[in-house]
Amino acid sequence: MQVLEDFDVAGKRVFLRCDLNVPLKDGVITDDGRIRASLPTIRLLLQKGASLVIAAHLGRPKGVVEAKLSLAPIAKRLGELLAQEIIFSGDHTGDAIISIAHSLKTGEILLLENIRFSPAETSKDDAQRAEFATQLAQLADVYVGDGFGAVHRKHASVFDLPALLPHCAGLLVADEVQTLRALTQSPVRPYGVVLGGAKLSDKLGVIENLLEKVDVLAIGGGMVFTFLAAQGHQIGTSLVELEMIDVVKELMAKAQVSGVKIVLPTDIVIARTFSADAPPTIVPADAIPPDQMGLDIGPVSAACFAQEIEGCATVFWNGPMGVFEFANFSHGTKVVATAMTKVSGICVVGGGDSAAAVRALGFADSDFGYISTGGGASLEYLEGKELPGLIALGF
Repeated sequence: MQVLEDFDVAGKRVFLRCDLNVPLKDGVITDDGRIRASLPTIRLLLQKGASLVIAAHLGRPKGVVEAKLSLAPIAKRLGELLAQEIIFSGDHTGDAIISIAHSLKTGEILLLENIRFSPAETSKDDAQRAEFATQLAQLADVYVGDGFGAVHRKHASVFDLPALLPHCAGLLVADEVQTLRALTQSPVRPYGVVLGGAKLSDKLGVIENLLEKVDVLAIGGGMVFTFLAAQGHQIGTSLVELEMIDVVKELMAKAQVSGVKIVLPTDIVIARTFSADAPPTIVPADAIPPDQMGLDIGPVSAACFAQEIEGCATVFWNGPMGVFEFANFSHGTKVVATAMTKVSGICVVGGGDSAAAVRALGFADSDFGYISTGGGASLEYLEGKELPGLIALGF
C-alpha cells in the first residue's frame, strides 16, 4: 500500500474523500473538529502540486436533497481555515461538473455538494454504486481516502471509487488505523475502556470483543440503566433496553470469568424531566424514585471512574457519561475528560459525541493523546469487523 508522502500527485487532480460531517445548529457549525482534522492531508496534497475535488457527506439525507444538510457552510469554513477560495458545486456527475473539475489549476479546490444527496452513493445495489463511481472517476486522476468516519460504509465514494483510480490513504486515515491498532494488538496494560452514550445495543459488539482484551470496563451514560436493571435495581423512568437485560447478565458473568473489572456508578444524578433547567438530585444507584430519570453519573462515581482511568496505561473512551449538553448533568463527562488528560500512556477519545463533548466542555484537542474522528467506524474497528473503506485502500 502506498503512503501519501510517496504518492505522486504533482499536476494531477485528486479525488479526496473527506469526513466533513460536522454538527450544525440553525445552519451554523458548532464543532469544526472534523474539518480541522482534514487540513493536514489537504495541505500536503496542495504542497505536492495537486488540485482537489473533495467529496464528503453531512447527515443521512437518504438520496434526497435537503437544504439543511447542504455543505455550503462547510465550504465557507474550509475556505476560512485554508485562507483560499473554495469552488462549490451542487453537481456530482455530468458534463458541467467534469468541465469544472478539468479546468482546476494547481492548488485549486472544488468541493462537491453532499455526496449522499445522490441515491447511488449509498445504494445496496452493487451495479448502481459502480456506475456512480465510474462517473465520479471522470473528475480526477487519482484517489485519496481520508474520511475515516465513513470507512465502515460500503458506499460508492468510499468503497467502489478507489478500485477505479490509483489510490492511497490520507494522513488522517493512516493515523486512525495506527492508533486503533495500538488498542487491539498487544496494548500496554492496564488497559481500560470507558463507554457511555444512550444505547447498549449500539456498543454490544464492542463490549463483547473487548472483554477478551481489557482489564477494566467502566459503564456510564444512558446505557448504564440497563446494567442497573439487570442487577434488579429500580431505575424509575430512565432510558432502558429491557430486551438486553439477559444479555447484560451474560456479559457480567463473562467478565467475572475473564477477570475483567466492570465499574458501574454507585450514585446517579436524577431529575423528573429531560430538560436543561430540571433541578438535579443525587441518589444511590439502587434508589432511583419511580417518577425520576437518571441523567448523569454521580460525583462519587465520577471520582471512581477518574481513579480507574488514571491508573491505566492504555485508555479508550467512547460516549458521554450523561446529558453533557445540559450544565446540570455534565459533571460526570467533564470529570472523565479531565482524567483522560492525565493518562501518561495511550489515551484515545472516540469520535462522535465524545469528541463533541470534550470540545463543548472547554477542552482542547491537544489536551488528549488522540481524538478519533470516527465514532461508528472506531467502534466497528474495535469490534474486529472488516471495514469496506479500509479494504478498498489496501489495509
